[in-house]
Amino acid sequence: MSTLGAGHSTGGGCDEAAALGPAEVLETEEGERPGALRQMWRYRSWDVPQIPAEAPQSQKAITKSGLQHLAPPPPAPGAPRSEPERQIRSTVDWSESATYGEHIWFETNVSGDFCYVGEQYCVAKMLKSVSRRKCAACKIVVHTPCIEQLEKINFRCKPSFRESGSRNVREPTFVRHHWVHRRRQDGKCRHCGKGFQQKFTFHSKEIVAISCSWCKQAYHSKVSCFMLQQIEEPCSLGVHAAVVIPPTWILRARRPQNTLKASKKKKRASFKRKSSKKGPEEGRWRPFIIRPTPSPLMKPLLVFVNPKSGGNQGAKIIQSFLWYLNPRQVFDLSQGGPKEALEMYRRVHNLRILACGGDGTVGWILSTLDQLRLKPPPPVAILPLGTGNDLARTLNWGGGYTDEPVSKILSHVEEGNVVQLDRWDLRAEPNPEAGPEERDEGATDRLPLDVFNNYFSLGFDAHVTLEFHESREANPEKFNSRFRNKMFYAGTAFSDFLMGSSKDLAKHIRVVCDGTDLTPKIQDLKPQCIVFLNIPRYCAGTMPWGHPGEHHDFEPQRHDDGYLEVIGFTMTSLAALQVGGHGERLTQCREVLLTTSKAIPVQVDGEPCKLAASRIRISLRNQATMVQKAKRRSATPLHSDQQPVPEQLRVQVSRVSMHDYEALHYDKEQLKEASVPLGTVVVPGDSDLELCRAHIERLRQEPEDAGAKSPTCQKLSPKWCFLDATTASRFYRIDRAQEHLNYVTEIAQDEIYILDPELLGASARPDLPTPSSPLPTSPCSPRPRSLPGDAAPPTGEELIEAAKRNDFCKLQELHRAGGDLVHRDERSRTLLHHAVSTGSKEVVRYLLDHAPTEILDAVEENGETCLHQAAALGQRTICHYIVEAGASLMKTDQQGDTPRQRAEKAQDTELAAYLENRQHYQMIQREDQETAV
Repeated sequence: MSTLGAGHSTGGGCDEAAALGPAEVLETEEGERPGALRQMWRYRSWDVPQIPAEAPQSQKAITKSGLQHLAPPPPAPGAPRSEPERQIRSTVDWSESATYGEHIWFETNVSGDFCYVGEQYCVAKMLKSVSRRKCAACKIVVHTPCIEQLEKINFRCKPSFRESGSRNVREPTFVRHHWVHRRRQDGKCRHCGKGFQQKFTFHSKEIVAISCSWCKQAYHSKVSCFMLQQIEEPCSLGVHAAVVIPPTWILRARRPQNTLKASKKKKRASFKRKSSKKGPEEGRWRPFIIRPTPSPLMKPLLVFVNPKSGGNQGAKIIQSFLWYLNPRQVFDLSQGGPKEALEMYRRVHNLRILACGGDGTVGWILSTLDQLRLKPPPPVAILPLGTGNDLARTLNWGGGYTDEPVSKILSHVEEGNVVQLDRWDLRAEPNPEAGPEERDEGATDRLPLDVFNNYFSLGFDAHVTLEFHESREANPEKFNSRFRNKMFYAGTAFSDFLMGSSKDLAKHIRVVCDGTDLTPKIQDLKPQCIVFLNIPRYCAGTMPWGHPGEHHDFEPQRHDDGYLEVIGFTMTSLAALQVGGHGERLTQCREVLLTTSKAIPVQVDGEPCKLAASRIRISLRNQATMVQKAKRRSATPLHSDQQPVPEQLRVQVSRVSMHDYEALHYDKEQLKEASVPLGTVVVPGDSDLELCRAHIERLRQEPEDAGAKSPTCQKLSPKWCFLDATTASRFYRIDRAQEHLNYVTEIAQDEIYILDPELLGASARPDLPTPSSPLPTSPCSPRPRSLPGDAAPPTGEELIEAAKRNDFCKLQELHRAGGDLVHRDERSRTLLHHAVSTGSKEVVRYLLDHAPTEILDAVEENGETCLHQAAALGQRTICHYIVEAGASLMKTDQQGDTPRQRAEKAQDTELAAYLENRQHYQMIQREDQETAV
């Protein structure tokens, strides 16, 4: 049922492994084998080879292994014994012919000259450009032709199940370690506490570590660190043992035999099934059965991943979960849905579920749980993939997955609080009072979903979503770009506003909430959209109900109070929603009767349709059990000698560019060196990141002294985010929606790192300061304009010539030397005009970041702004940069054309639609500001 997509595994601390040979044994310091070990080998009928004389003594803990836990168990009586040609599997095999210890392969381009089977068995060592495969569960890498050689060295993956060979299937069992040799290993040795040093990180045959694929413990590959008894000792399953489903719980069942005895048992079982209330699914034979050992300390986890969510995120993240968990607790929803897995694991105590996907994926799993009627229902956590994800935002899981380590996600799922979520029934039936003239051939009598978790809406927003879905179904090849999708949404929204397709919505609906008719109130408001909201978030994170505060008529919104919030939107309030506004609060109610007299676009949790005239009843269905991400006091357990939280924290703030982050986020020290100091903030000791953000934002408003000016002069972009620098292996981003869940002390000690996607990277800053520099000046930041002994400032002609030639480095150099970025030529053209003419995105970004804002709307002699020019040239990305920087879209040139009209004349309809949408947005903002004044 599980499957893998191509790509690198994002979890773990080891990159390259080396083979444990066919009959390897431990060496003592003198190089002799203990007698007990000899007897163990004789008992297992292993041939103990001689250790080569040239093998260095006292260096390798394992030189030639042949351990029982790596060998396949004896087949159970009645189990199939067929040995067909082994296929390269990228999914978990749930059939009765599943192989014990089978690897789960995906393609990889990992560097390194050596494959896991070793030089003796490698059949591709002399070949060039041979494809490689990596096992997601144990992280060994082999050449694709060498996979068959793993049988010769008897190396299997960590076992995910056990055979039901014993009559007592509940006999006490434990999990053994799954030891693997590694040529590269992060972290420190569990025995001596020292790091794993190797002379050459790449192209090294040296085996430096032995690590377990289950618990992730790692030791130096020498007998002083790795002892003989550790080979056979039980494995703890590591820090995530509470959520890992042990392979001892999963038994391969025997297919019933056609004997008289089996027949009698079958008849008795059949009678019991008939007399019980079990469904037909529970009674049928399955190749695998679950026999859990209940424990109050365990919270076993099932992971369901939608590989289609978030681009390729879902397919990649499956690989990480296969490394940290038992592969048989990770499921690909594209391989048949969640029902089979939930049915199989229904008797596991304290079960939790992690849904990886969008809100639609979560709704699918919740509906399946309703269908199966599990008692008690397992709580569902969310790993949001893609965009939107309003339910995930409500439960503190954020709006999307960036690069948080899977290990931390598993900890959050285990520690999360169990909460309730109201779920609502939707029942629609045709309106018998609607006349034949109101019928629409394109309308339907059925809603796309009959249950909703987030919201049900009708009017403007549903119409825009419906047009997008219909257009994408008709021409899917035109909607393979995120930019095009956004442009289509923007264009459809604006054209729908101009056409006023939803302006008469109030005339065609009747709304009764808990017996109170709201129709007169709605007709007075004249909304173009009405939303019945169950959760606080809507439309990718906005909060349309807001905070009632002093309005005693309304209560704060909750997702577990059995009430729906009814909200009306005019076009002005819809636009204000994106900048923190809210809609018109109509009521809070338990039941709704909605009557429509004509076909109206509606949407249920983002699924749109055009619904014919209908009577719709909304009522509470049940409450789902969910996991809400908890606010953590610390990333590590508290110790008795831990220092108390200080009253105040003084921390240095440094920012990192996106270029440096993507290139160096696995090299923490280099990334720290590449960061640019921004300033120092003083915050309360118990501050969360949300409060810290406000202090960092104020750094840009406070005057800076001369000594601190140069490293921080580039404007901080509004899209910056915090980086967690406390994990052992790498930095990772923290979603802005989750900042209130993280304390400052949890992500930093003396220095906070932030990621600024618009900061120029190291590659664009050629003159990085040396460590001996007394003042660490960022090359992307201008130096003071006049220092004693400096030459005269550059002339404006030099700056314009650098912009014309698209010489970014020269422009930086001239600016640092005191050049004036607002200089104009004889035709009143600014440097930004010249940069747009050459199409230099890098120069444009630099000027927008460093020049005064007056440059944005500066006009040349023919009345053109730089935005007019970019629109006429069809430069979409540059237009986006200039608009986001605050340029006016309403300025006209001497021909009376706005930038949108210039794009239309250039026949770039998508760019024109984008500019039209942003122009409309600027107009609404201006109206709101005038009204407030």
